[in-house]
Amino acid sequence: MAQQILFSDSQPLPAIGQGTWYMGENAAQQTDEVNALRAGIDLGLTLIDTAEMYANGGAEKVVGEAISGRRDEVFLVSKVYPWNAGEQSAITACENSLKRLKTDYLDLYLLHWRGDIPLEETVSVMQHLVAQGKIRRWGVSNLDYSDMQELWNVAGGRECATNQVLYHLASRGIEYDLLPWSQQQRMPVMAYCPLAQAGRLRSGLMNHPVLNQLANQKGTTVAQLLLAWVIHHDGVIAIPKAGTVAHVKENAAALEIELSQEEIELMEKAFPAPGRKTPLDMV
Repeated sequence: MAQQILFSDSQPLPAIGQGTWYMGENAAQQTDEVNALRAGIDLGLTLIDTAEMYANGGAEKVVGEAISGRRDEVFLVSKVYPWNAGEQSAITACENSLKRLKTDYLDLYLLHWRGDIPLEETVSVMQHLVAQGKIRRWGVSNLDYSDMQELWNVAGGRECATNQVLYHLASRGIEYDLLPWSQQQRMPVMAYCPLAQAGRLRSGLMNHPVLNQLANQKGTTVAQLLLAWVIHHDGVIAIPKAGTVAHVKENAAALEIELSQEEIELMEKAFPAPGRKTPLDMV
């Protein structure tokens, strides 16, 4: 059975969703992007993650087209710029995202990264958006352990449904404190760039001999191995971007891959976790 993740009161979701960073930037690719997202929904990858930042709202428009007539099948996530994350500006930003997505509510709305607006103000406006029915729940992105401790001490801060952070085999810093704490709180972690942007963030990842040998032995791709590794962690959902139907199929198939403890140890020995606190990786 494919691993499933629960966001607060939601229906269980597959542990792999669909990211949309870099979508909506090239009109010539829009049909492929829409078809890829629709294929993902067909394959059960029903969480779709986007943001007002991506292509200045262009990615949200692509998602809006992809989910047209299928809104009820999808768990829709978008993100607000930090400078829009207070009072009226957050309400306006949310309404603009909803228009581009052609929907009247988001399942999850995230603070994209921390800025100058106090967390208290962001939590307050998020609660207001929930009360208005514009969002079902809210969360954060790119907040480190100390930020989460601060959020937890804000009135209403513990309503935070998730933290979306960069996480892949070659970037394991969250394992030191942020991931164990999140698991203790039973708060899902969303892993963006789970394939290190097809290895671009860590050029040695896709070509690593240990990973390639293991993938050959298991009859998988290295990308599928990397996704399987991310989601074997309790409470972690991966949101790889896939701009083509073929890539989406490859991602979805990773849900069925089982890694033995020996295989996990082999992968982690090739890319060890830091033994001390490191700054949160972000792109």
